Amino acid sequence: MNVKPIRTKADYEAALDRISELMDARAGTPEGTELDVLADLVELYESKNVPMGFPSPVAAIEFRMEQAGLSARDLVPFIGSRAKVSEVLSGKRQITMTMARALHEHLGIPSDVLLKGSSVGTEESEIDWAKFPVAKMMKLKWLPKRPRVAQHAEEIMRGLMHRAGRTSLVVEAMYRKNDHARANAKADSFALNAWCLQLLALASERKLPKEYKPETVTPDFLSQVAKLSWSENGPLLAKEFLEKNGIHLIILEHLPKTHLDGAALKLADGTPVIGLTLRYDRIDNFWFCLLHELAHVGRHFENAPDVGFVDDLTLRDSEGASRDSREDEADQWAEEACIPRSIWENSDVRFHPTPIGVINLASALQIHPAIVAGRVRHQFRNYRLLSHFVGTGEVRKHFKSHDMSH
Repeated sequence: MNVKPIRTKADYEAALDRISELMDARAGTPEGTELDVLADLVELYESKNVPMGFPSPVAAIEFRMEQAGLSARDLVPFIGSRAKVSEVLSGKRQITMTMARALHEHLGIPSDVLLKGSSVGTEESEIDWAKFPVAKMMKLKWLPKRPRVAQHAEEIMRGLMHRAGRTSLVVEAMYRKNDHARANAKADSFALNAWCLQLLALASERKLPKEYKPETVTPDFLSQVAKLSWSENGPLLAKEFLEKNGIHLIILEHLPKTHLDGAALKLADGTPVIGLTLRYDRIDNFWFCLLHELAHVGRHFENAPDVGFVDDLTLRDSEGASRDSREDEADQWAEEACIPRSIWENSDVRFHPTPIGVINLASALQIHPAIVAGRVRHQFRNYRLLSHFVGTGEVRKHFKSHDMSH
């Protein structure tokens, strides 16, 4: 064993390298003794020379991975792809605001650690307006066509912001103030903002028959909405019912790279706006997503001036992810409104999901069988099960003459 005191930074780095080589050494062996001595010397040096503070973002991620038993593949939903995960962990790629938000929400890593040394900015002066998908929005007829789109992107988007009743972008404001969006790390912030602004603009231009009253949305209210699914025209009945209660329901096609199922936002006057993309055109998905967003209105909108939620519901099934309590609450309200827990836990369908069992339970609860089938599929994490019950392709057609994209 050739161990010397650590007096310089070079000595310190050499000791760390040697410790890495000895990490598998057994206790009681010469190598194990050398490891113990080096560890003590490094600790002494660090106590005198290394300022205490936050760990590096990568170190914090690796610590959480080890703590939760996660692999690099488990980080894909939060960072964006296996290649990006590799680049972040190797220090070759900077952690973006979107990644930091997802890692903070789902893995519980402090956001100030993740953004340590980051140059990510959300100031308006730093916005690259040309990154908004203006051409795609024009193709969808959300915006009037005009030449030289790139040169006029800021003017076009500011016009949309004015229509939406906003003086700033939607998504960044939500993340800064609330940090509770169930959004996919792969989501493009510019596309997500554009979608939210279009949703708010459409809502701003529509007058509802009744003004929204606080505390309207309760568990009983959600149960009433769920029972509308029993009708063949349930989606349209739900829209009519919500509008009569001062809540906008708008079906708006998702933009590429938004990975979006739905959102719950507010107009400037506090009117709730529910937006659904129907990217999965299924009856079970429609009703759960609708009730989930309504639950946000009922549980999280009161006394919160600028609250908002954007949701990728596929993240419900992310393994190893810590869960935002507000998203859990919205899930619970939605599930209870469809199938009360006391009934679900004593139902044969929970253990033996037969077609006749699905039909009988749906009939007893006066809800669409697709909702029961969807609950079964989620419980078993088997999305091929009962596929003929979930109503694929049966929702979008109801709204073709209404709002779909404009």
